[in-house]
Amino acid sequence: MFKWIKQHLRIKAFYGTSENAVKTQIWIAVTVYVLVAIVRKCLGLEVSLYQILQILSVTLFEKTPILLAVYRHFSPPTPRMIHSIPLTS
Repeated sequence: MFKWIKQHLRIKAFYGTSENAVKTQIWIAVTVYVLVAIVRKCLGLEVSLYQILQILSVTLFEKTPILLAVYRHFSPPTPRMIHSIPLTS
């Protein structure tokens, strides 16, 4: 389990020293990983989870649909993807 956490979750440092603080931070990281995996599957994205997490970390405070943020850095979206982008913000 520790090897998977170290390889897949982006935890650079623990912000607390208690057992509860460390467990909470790991669970938050696992939750984010799973949510990004669900978004990737639902939107049919071909980029890796790591690439999506990098893009999200750069565009965290922008009001940009995920597809547009991803395809700013990669190839243009397909017609199927364009129809899934909400027209209102």
